Amino acid sequence: MGKKTSPWAWVPTLYFAEGIPYVIAATVFAVTMYHQLGISNTETAFFTSWIYLPWVIKPFWSPFVDVMKTKRWWILFTQLLIGIGLAAVAFVIPTSFFLQSSLAILWIVAFCSATHDISADGFYMLALNEGEQSIFVGIRSTFYRISMVVGQGLLIYLAGVLEEETNDIPLSWSITLLVAAVLFFIFFLYHNLILPKPESDKTVTNHHNISDFFSSFVSFFKKKDIIIGLLFILLYRLGESQLGKITAPFLQDPNELGGLGISTKDFGIIYGTIGVLALTVGGILGGIYISKKGLKKSIFPMMLWMNLPNLIYVFMAYGHPSNIWIITIGVAFEQFGYGFGFTAFMLYLIYLSQGEFKTSHYAICTGFMALGMMLPGMGAGWIQEHFGYQNFFIWVCICTLPSFFLLPFLKIEDKFGKQE
Repeated sequence: MGKKTSPWAWVPTLYFAEGIPYVIAATVFAVTMYHQLGISNTETAFFTSWIYLPWVIKPFWSPFVDVMKTKRWWILFTQLLIGIGLAAVAFVIPTSFFLQSSLAILWIVAFCSATHDISADGFYMLALNEGEQSIFVGIRSTFYRISMVVGQGLLIYLAGVLEEETNDIPLSWSITLLVAAVLFFIFFLYHNLILPKPESDKTVTNHHNISDFFSSFVSFFKKKDIIIGLLFILLYRLGESQLGKITAPFLQDPNELGGLGISTKDFGIIYGTIGVLALTVGGILGGIYISKKGLKKSIFPMMLWMNLPNLIYVFMAYGHPSNIWIITIGVAFEQFGYGFGFTAFMLYLIYLSQGEFKTSHYAICTGFMALGMMLPGMGAGWIQEHFGYQNFFIWVCICTLPSFFLLPFLKIEDKFGKQE
Protein backbone atom coordinates (compact mmCIF):
# COMPACT_ATOMS: atom_id res chain seq x y z
CA MET A 1 0.00 0.00 0.00
CA GLY A 2 1.37 3.43 -0.98
CA LYS A 3 1.79 6.36 1.31
CA LYS A 4 -1.52 8.05 2.12
CA THR A 5 -2.00 11.48 0.59
CA SER A 6 -2.39 14.16 3.25
CA PRO A 7 -5.86 15.77 3.25
CA TRP A 8 -4.07 19.12 3.40
CA ALA A 9 -2.91 18.44 -0.17
CA TRP A 10 -6.42 18.24 -1.64
CA VAL A 11 -9.24 19.33 0.73
CA PRO A 12 -8.44 23.09 0.49
CA THR A 13 -8.06 23.04 -3.31
CA LEU A 14 -11.12 20.85 -3.84
CA TYR A 15 -13.43 23.19 -1.92
CA PHE A 16 -11.82 26.27 -3.40
CA ALA A 17 -12.63 24.76 -6.80
CA GLU A 18 -16.19 24.02 -5.65
CA GLY A 19 -17.00 27.66 -4.97
CA ILE A 20 -15.59 29.43 -8.03
CA PRO A 21 -18.05 28.22 -10.74
CA TYR A 22 -21.05 28.79 -8.45
CA VAL A 23 -19.94 32.37 -7.85
CA ILE A 24 -19.28 32.99 -11.55
CA ALA A 25 -22.42 31.39 -12.98
CA ALA A 26 -25.10 31.92 -10.35
CA THR A 27 -24.25 34.99 -8.29
CA VAL A 28 -23.01 38.52 -8.61
CA PHE A 29 -20.20 37.84 -11.14
CA ALA A 30 -22.62 37.01 -13.97
CA VAL A 31 -24.97 39.86 -12.98
CA THR A 32 -22.09 42.36 -12.99
CA MET A 33 -20.71 41.06 -16.28
CA TYR A 34 -24.02 41.26 -18.17
CA HIS A 35 -24.76 44.68 -16.69
CA GLN A 36 -21.39 45.96 -17.89
CA LEU A 37 -22.02 44.43 -21.31
CA GLY A 38 -25.14 46.56 -21.67
CA ILE A 39 -27.88 44.03 -20.89
CA SER A 40 -30.96 45.50 -19.18
CA ASN A 41 -31.69 44.78 -15.52
CA THR A 42 -34.87 42.93 -16.55
CA GLU A 43 -33.02 40.52 -18.83
CA THR A 44 -30.02 40.17 -16.53
CA ALA A 45 -32.11 39.24 -13.48
CA PHE A 46 -34.38 36.92 -15.45
CA PHE A 47 -31.70 34.98 -17.31
CA THR A 48 -29.16 34.72 -14.50
CA SER A 49 -31.91 33.44 -12.19
CA TRP A 50 -32.47 30.55 -14.60
CA ILE A 51 -28.86 29.54 -14.00
CA TYR A 52 -29.94 28.54 -10.46
CA LEU A 53 -31.96 25.66 -11.91
CA PRO A 54 -29.22 22.97 -11.63
CA TRP A 55 -29.03 23.58 -7.87
CA VAL A 56 -32.84 23.42 -7.64
CA ILE A 57 -33.00 19.99 -9.28
CA LYS A 58 -29.67 18.72 -7.87
CA PRO A 59 -31.36 16.38 -5.35
CA PHE A 60 -33.11 14.53 -8.18
CA TRP A 61 -29.97 13.41 -10.00
CA SER A 62 -27.60 12.97 -7.07
CA PRO A 63 -28.39 9.20 -6.83
CA PHE A 64 -27.26 8.74 -10.44
CA VAL A 65 -23.80 10.06 -9.58
CA ASP A 66 -23.45 6.97 -7.37
CA VAL A 67 -24.36 4.47 -10.09
CA MET A 68 -22.35 6.10 -12.89
CA LYS A 69 -18.57 6.15 -12.33
CA THR A 70 -16.70 7.01 -9.14
CA LYS A 71 -16.82 10.27 -7.17
CA ARG A 72 -13.17 10.91 -8.13
CA TRP A 73 -14.01 10.49 -11.81
CA TRP A 74 -16.91 12.93 -11.54
CA ILE A 75 -14.72 15.52 -9.80
CA LEU A 76 -12.09 15.42 -12.54
CA PHE A 77 -14.62 15.27 -15.38
CA THR A 78 -16.65 18.24 -14.13
CA GLN A 79 -13.53 20.33 -13.43
CA LEU A 80 -12.35 19.75 -17.01
CA LEU A 81 -15.78 20.64 -18.42
CA ILE A 82 -16.00 23.76 -16.24
CA GLY A 83 -12.62 24.91 -17.56
CA ILE A 84 -13.73 24.31 -21.16
CA GLY A 85 -17.06 26.03 -20.49
CA LEU A 86 -15.50 29.17 -18.98
CA ALA A 87 -13.09 29.39 -21.91
CA ALA A 88 -16.01 29.02 -24.33
CA VAL A 89 -17.88 31.89 -22.63
CA ALA A 90 -14.73 34.02 -22.93
CA PHE A 91 -14.61 33.41 -26.69
CA VAL A 92 -18.29 34.17 -27.38
CA ILE A 93 -18.47 37.42 -25.37
CA PRO A 94 -17.08 39.60 -28.21
CA THR A 95 -19.63 38.17 -30.69
CA SER A 96 -22.99 39.63 -31.68
CA PHE A 97 -24.82 36.56 -30.30
CA PHE A 98 -23.01 36.54 -26.96
CA LEU A 99 -26.11 36.73 -24.73
CA GLN A 100 -27.84 33.55 -25.89
CA SER A 101 -24.66 31.55 -26.35
CA SER A 102 -22.97 32.61 -23.11
CA LEU A 103 -26.12 31.90 -21.08
CA ALA A 104 -26.41 28.43 -22.61
CA ILE A 105 -22.77 27.68 -21.80
CA LEU A 106 -23.04 29.10 -18.29
CA TRP A 107 -26.04 26.84 -17.68
CA ILE A 108 -23.86 23.85 -18.61
CA VAL A 109 -21.14 25.20 -16.31
CA ALA A 110 -23.75 25.48 -13.55
CA PHE A 111 -24.89 21.90 -14.15
CA CYS A 112 -21.28 20.71 -13.93
CA SER A 113 -20.77 22.81 -10.80
CA ALA A 114 -23.80 21.30 -9.06
CA THR A 115 -22.59 17.82 -10.02
CA HIS A 116 -19.13 18.71 -8.71
CA ASP A 117 -20.76 19.69 -5.38
CA ILE A 118 -22.38 16.24 -5.12
CA SER A 119 -19.24 14.30 -6.01
CA ALA A 120 -16.87 16.45 -3.90
CA ASP A 121 -19.02 16.14 -0.76
CA GLY A 122 -19.37 12.39 -1.31
CA PHE A 123 -15.65 11.97 -1.96
CA TYR A 124 -14.86 13.92 1.22
CA MET A 125 -16.80 11.38 3.27
CA LEU A 126 -15.25 8.39 1.47
CA ALA A 127 -11.61 9.54 1.52
CA LEU A 128 -11.52 10.69 5.17
CA ASN A 129 -12.34 8.89 8.37
CA GLU A 130 -14.76 10.46 10.86
CA GLY A 131 -12.00 12.12 12.86
CA GLU A 132 -10.46 13.67 9.75
CA GLN A 133 -13.88 14.81 8.55
CA SER A 134 -14.39 16.68 11.84
CA ILE A 135 -10.94 18.27 11.67
CA PHE A 136 -11.29 19.45 8.08
CA VAL A 137 -14.93 20.61 8.10
CA GLY A 138 -13.77 24.10 9.08
CA ILE A 139 -10.97 24.01 6.52
CA ARG A 140 -13.31 23.16 3.64
CA SER A 141 -15.71 25.91 4.72
CA THR A 142 -12.87 28.45 4.93
CA PHE A 143 -11.56 27.70 1.46
CA TYR A 144 -15.06 27.80 0.03
CA ARG A 145 -15.39 31.31 1.47
CA ILE A 146 -11.99 32.23 0.02
CA SER A 147 -13.26 31.14 -3.39
CA MET A 148 -16.16 33.60 -2.96
CA VAL A 149 -13.68 36.41 -2.32
CA VAL A 150 -11.76 35.42 -5.44
CA GLY A 151 -14.87 34.99 -7.62
CA GLN A 152 -16.87 38.01 -6.44
CA GLY A 153 -13.93 40.16 -5.47
CA LEU A 154 -10.61 39.60 -7.21
CA LEU A 155 -11.97 38.44 -10.57
CA ILE A 156 -14.42 41.34 -10.78
CA TYR A 157 -11.62 43.67 -9.65
CA LEU A 158 -9.43 42.27 -12.45
CA ALA A 159 -12.21 42.90 -14.98
CA GLY A 160 -12.52 46.47 -13.65
CA VAL A 161 -8.78 47.11 -13.97
CA LEU A 162 -8.81 45.74 -17.52
CA GLU A 163 -11.83 47.92 -18.35
CA GLU A 164 -9.86 51.01 -17.31
CA GLU A 165 -6.66 49.91 -19.04
CA THR A 166 -8.11 48.69 -22.34
CA ASN A 167 -11.34 50.72 -22.53
CA ASP A 168 -12.78 47.52 -24.04
CA ILE A 169 -15.44 45.96 -21.80
CA PRO A 170 -16.03 42.70 -23.75
CA LEU A 171 -12.28 42.06 -23.99
CA SER A 172 -11.86 42.73 -20.27
CA TRP A 173 -14.45 40.14 -19.26
CA SER A 174 -13.15 37.65 -21.83
CA ILE A 175 -9.65 37.86 -20.36
CA THR A 176 -11.03 37.52 -16.84
CA LEU A 177 -12.97 34.39 -17.77
CA LEU A 178 -9.91 32.93 -19.50
CA VAL A 179 -7.99 33.39 -16.24
CA ALA A 180 -10.73 31.44 -14.43
CA ALA A 181 -10.66 28.77 -17.15
CA VAL A 182 -6.89 28.33 -16.84
CA LEU A 183 -7.33 28.01 -13.09
CA PHE A 184 -9.72 25.11 -13.65
CA PHE A 185 -7.41 23.35 -16.07
CA ILE A 186 -4.76 23.58 -13.33
CA PHE A 187 -7.26 22.16 -10.81
CA PHE A 188 -7.97 19.27 -13.19
CA LEU A 189 -4.29 18.42 -13.69
CA TYR A 190 -3.42 18.84 -10.00
CA HIS A 191 -6.33 16.80 -8.66
CA ASN A 192 -5.72 14.09 -11.26
CA LEU A 193 -2.31 13.62 -9.67
CA ILE A 194 -3.05 14.28 -6.01
CA LEU A 195 -6.57 13.03 -5.20
CA PRO A 196 -6.42 9.71 -3.34
CA LYS A 197 -8.17 6.61 -4.65
CA PRO A 198 -10.11 5.24 -1.67
CA GLU A 199 -11.27 1.64 -2.02
CA SER A 200 -14.77 2.66 -0.99
CA ASP A 201 -15.04 5.06 -3.96
CA LYS A 202 -16.53 2.73 -6.51
CA THR A 203 -19.48 2.57 -8.84
CA VAL A 204 -22.59 1.25 -7.11
CA THR A 205 -23.66 -1.90 -8.94
CA ASN A 206 -27.23 -2.07 -7.61
CA HIS A 207 -30.05 0.42 -7.72
CA HIS A 208 -31.10 0.28 -4.09
CA ASN A 209 -29.87 3.82 -3.52
CA ILE A 210 -32.19 5.12 -6.25
CA SER A 211 -35.19 3.28 -4.81
CA ASP A 212 -34.19 4.52 -1.35
CA PHE A 213 -34.15 8.05 -2.72
CA PHE A 214 -37.71 7.77 -3.99
CA SER A 215 -38.77 6.31 -0.65
CA SER A 216 -37.10 9.18 1.16
CA PHE A 217 -38.71 11.66 -1.23
CA VAL A 218 -42.18 10.34 -0.40
CA SER A 219 -41.45 10.28 3.34
CA PHE A 220 -40.25 13.90 3.20
CA PHE A 221 -43.65 15.15 2.06
CA LYS A 222 -45.35 13.08 4.74
CA LYS A 223 -43.61 15.02 7.53
CA LYS A 224 -45.89 16.81 9.95
CA ASP A 225 -46.43 20.51 9.07
CA ILE A 226 -44.24 20.11 5.97
CA ILE A 227 -46.28 22.65 3.97
CA ILE A 228 -45.58 25.40 6.52
CA GLY A 229 -41.93 24.38 6.57
CA LEU A 230 -41.58 24.52 2.77
CA LEU A 231 -43.38 27.87 2.57
CA PHE A 232 -40.96 29.21 5.17
CA ILE A 233 -37.98 27.94 3.14
CA LEU A 234 -39.33 29.50 -0.06
CA LEU A 235 -40.13 32.86 1.58
CA TYR A 236 -37.25 33.27 4.05
CA ARG A 237 -35.07 35.03 1.46
CA LEU A 238 -37.84 36.58 -0.63
CA GLY A 239 -36.36 40.04 -0.18
CA GLU A 240 -32.72 39.00 -0.40
CA SER A 241 -33.32 36.96 -3.58
CA GLN A 242 -34.38 40.14 -5.38
CA LEU A 243 -31.87 42.45 -3.70
CA GLY A 244 -28.98 40.23 -4.83
CA LYS A 245 -29.94 40.65 -8.49
CA ILE A 246 -30.08 44.46 -8.35
CA THR A 247 -27.23 45.33 -5.98
CA ALA A 248 -24.56 45.38 -8.70
CA PRO A 249 -26.57 47.52 -11.18
CA PHE A 250 -27.58 49.94 -8.40
CA LEU A 251 -24.05 50.42 -7.12
CA GLN A 252 -22.64 50.84 -10.64
CA ASP A 253 -25.31 52.76 -12.53
CA PRO A 254 -24.63 56.52 -12.81
CA ASN A 255 -26.50 58.99 -10.63
CA GLU A 256 -28.77 60.11 -13.45
CA LEU A 257 -30.12 56.53 -13.64
CA GLY A 258 -30.58 56.37 -9.88
CA GLY A 259 -27.40 54.45 -9.05
CA LEU A 260 -24.30 55.33 -7.03
CA GLY A 261 -21.84 55.33 -9.92
CA ILE A 262 -18.97 53.26 -8.48
CA SER A 263 -16.55 51.54 -10.85
CA THR A 264 -16.35 47.82 -11.55
CA LYS A 265 -13.00 47.75 -9.78
CA ASP A 266 -14.41 49.39 -6.64
CA PHE A 267 -17.44 47.10 -6.75
CA GLY A 268 -15.13 44.08 -6.67
CA ILE A 269 -13.47 45.39 -3.52
CA ILE A 270 -16.57 46.72 -1.74
CA TYR A 271 -19.09 43.96 -2.42
CA GLY A 272 -16.96 41.03 -3.51
CA THR A 273 -14.21 41.30 -0.90
CA ILE A 274 -15.24 43.39 2.11
CA GLY A 275 -18.85 42.28 1.73
CA VAL A 276 -17.92 38.58 1.66
CA LEU A 277 -15.70 39.01 4.72
CA ALA A 278 -18.57 40.70 6.57
CA LEU A 279 -20.88 37.89 5.45
CA THR A 280 -18.44 35.30 6.80
CA VAL A 281 -18.04 37.05 10.16
CA GLY A 282 -21.83 37.31 10.44
CA GLY A 283 -22.16 33.59 9.78
CA ILE A 284 -19.58 32.69 12.43
CA LEU A 285 -21.19 34.92 15.06
CA GLY A 286 -24.61 33.60 14.09
CA GLY A 287 -23.48 30.06 14.83
CA ILE A 288 -22.13 31.11 18.22
CA TYR A 289 -25.37 32.95 19.04
CA ILE A 290 -27.55 29.94 18.19
CA SER A 291 -25.32 27.62 20.25
CA LYS A 292 -26.04 29.81 23.29
CA LYS A 293 -29.77 30.40 22.77
CA GLY A 294 -30.99 27.49 20.64
CA LEU A 295 -32.77 27.87 17.29
CA LYS A 296 -36.26 28.48 18.68
CA LYS A 297 -35.27 31.51 20.77
CA SER A 298 -32.76 32.93 18.32
CA ILE A 299 -34.55 32.66 14.97
CA PHE A 300 -36.72 35.80 15.37
CA PRO A 301 -33.89 38.21 16.33
CA MET A 302 -31.68 36.66 13.66
CA MET A 303 -34.37 37.24 11.04
CA LEU A 304 -34.52 40.88 12.15
CA TRP A 305 -30.74 41.14 11.78
CA MET A 306 -30.99 39.69 8.29
CA ASN A 307 -33.85 41.85 7.01
CA LEU A 308 -33.67 45.25 8.72
CA PRO A 309 -30.30 46.14 7.09
CA ASN A 310 -32.11 46.11 3.72
CA LEU A 311 -33.29 49.59 4.74
CA ILE A 312 -29.72 50.74 4.10
CA TYR A 313 -30.36 50.41 0.37
CA VAL A 314 -33.53 52.51 0.72
CA PHE A 315 -31.49 55.25 2.40
CA MET A 316 -28.73 55.01 -0.24
CA ALA A 317 -31.26 55.10 -3.09
CA TYR A 318 -32.74 58.32 -1.70
CA GLY A 319 -29.55 59.90 -0.40
CA HIS A 320 -27.10 58.92 -3.18
CA PRO A 321 -23.97 59.03 -0.98
CA SER A 322 -20.80 59.75 -2.93
CA ASN A 323 -18.40 58.93 -0.11
CA ILE A 324 -16.92 55.50 -0.87
CA TRP A 325 -16.53 54.70 2.84
CA ILE A 326 -20.22 55.32 3.57
CA ILE A 327 -21.15 52.99 0.70
CA THR A 328 -18.66 50.37 1.89
CA ILE A 329 -19.92 50.45 5.49
CA GLY A 330 -23.54 50.20 4.28
CA VAL A 331 -22.83 47.21 2.04
CA ALA A 332 -20.72 45.50 4.73
CA PHE A 333 -23.41 45.98 7.38
CA GLU A 334 -26.12 44.53 5.12
CA GLN A 335 -23.93 41.54 4.25
CA PHE A 336 -23.06 40.99 7.92
CA GLY A 337 -26.76 40.88 8.77
CA TYR A 338 -27.42 38.50 5.89
CA GLY A 339 -24.67 36.14 7.07
CA PHE A 340 -25.93 36.31 10.66
CA GLY A 341 -29.54 35.55 9.74
CA PHE A 342 -28.70 32.97 7.09
CA THR A 343 -27.10 30.77 9.76
CA ALA A 344 -30.50 30.33 11.43
CA PHE A 345 -32.01 29.43 8.06
CA MET A 346 -29.43 26.71 7.41
CA LEU A 347 -29.97 25.25 10.86
CA TYR A 348 -33.71 25.19 10.24
CA LEU A 349 -33.06 23.14 7.09
CA ILE A 350 -31.13 20.66 9.24
CA TYR A 351 -33.99 20.62 11.76
CA LEU A 352 -36.57 19.94 9.04
CA SER A 353 -34.36 17.14 7.65
CA GLN A 354 -34.28 15.12 10.87
CA GLY A 355 -35.30 11.48 10.65
CA GLU A 356 -34.37 8.27 8.87
CA PHE A 357 -33.42 9.87 5.54
CA LYS A 358 -31.83 13.05 6.83
CA THR A 359 -29.16 13.26 4.08
CA SER A 360 -31.71 12.97 1.27
CA HIS A 361 -34.17 15.22 3.08
CA TYR A 362 -31.51 17.88 3.53
CA ALA A 363 -30.76 17.71 -0.21
CA ILE A 364 -34.45 18.24 -0.96
CA CYS A 365 -34.51 21.21 1.43
CA THR A 366 -31.54 22.80 -0.33
CA GLY A 367 -33.34 22.33 -3.65
CA PHE A 368 -36.33 24.29 -2.33
CA MET A 369 -33.88 26.84 -0.89
CA ALA A 370 -32.43 27.38 -4.39
CA LEU A 371 -35.95 27.58 -5.84
CA GLY A 372 -36.69 30.33 -3.32
CA MET A 373 -33.80 32.32 -4.78
CA MET A 374 -34.48 31.50 -8.42
CA LEU A 375 -38.17 32.38 -8.86
CA PRO A 376 -38.28 35.81 -7.14
CA GLY A 377 -34.97 36.80 -8.72
CA MET A 378 -36.39 36.30 -12.20
CA GLY A 379 -38.75 39.25 -11.83
CA ALA A 380 -36.48 41.56 -9.84
CA GLY A 381 -35.11 43.41 -12.86
CA TRP A 382 -38.55 44.03 -14.34
CA ILE A 383 -39.80 45.44 -11.01
CA GLN A 384 -36.77 47.73 -10.69
CA GLU A 385 -36.94 49.05 -14.25
CA HIS A 386 -40.66 49.81 -13.99
CA PHE A 387 -40.64 51.41 -10.53
CA GLY A 388 -37.10 52.75 -10.09
CA TYR A 389 -34.43 51.94 -7.52
CA GLN A 390 -36.08 53.80 -4.64
CA ASN A 391 -39.43 52.02 -4.91
CA PHE A 392 -37.70 48.72 -5.67
CA PHE A 393 -35.78 48.73 -2.39
CA ILE A 394 -38.97 49.62 -0.50
CA TRP A 395 -40.57 46.62 -2.22
CA VAL A 396 -37.64 44.43 -1.08
CA CYS A 397 -38.29 45.47 2.51
CA ILE A 398 -41.99 44.62 2.15
CA CYS A 399 -41.02 41.19 0.80
CA THR A 400 -39.27 40.36 4.07
CA LEU A 401 -42.60 40.35 5.95
CA PRO A 402 -44.19 37.02 4.82
CA SER A 403 -41.52 34.93 6.56
CA PHE A 404 -42.26 36.77 9.82
CA PHE A 405 -45.98 35.96 9.43
CA LEU A 406 -45.14 32.26 9.08
CA LEU A 407 -42.74 32.17 12.03
CA PRO A 408 -45.41 31.62 14.77
CA PHE A 409 -46.60 28.49 12.95
CA LEU A 410 -43.19 26.78 12.96
CA LYS A 411 -42.80 23.94 15.43
CA ILE A 412 -39.19 23.91 16.68
CA GLU A 413 -37.95 21.94 19.69
CA ASP A 414 -36.82 24.15 22.56
CA LYS A 415 -33.27 22.78 22.86
CA PHE A 416 -32.50 22.22 19.17
CA GLY A 417 -29.21 23.88 18.22
CA LYS A 418 -28.32 24.78 21.80
CA GLN A 419 -24.97 23.61 23.08
CA GLU A 420 -25.42 21.83 26.38
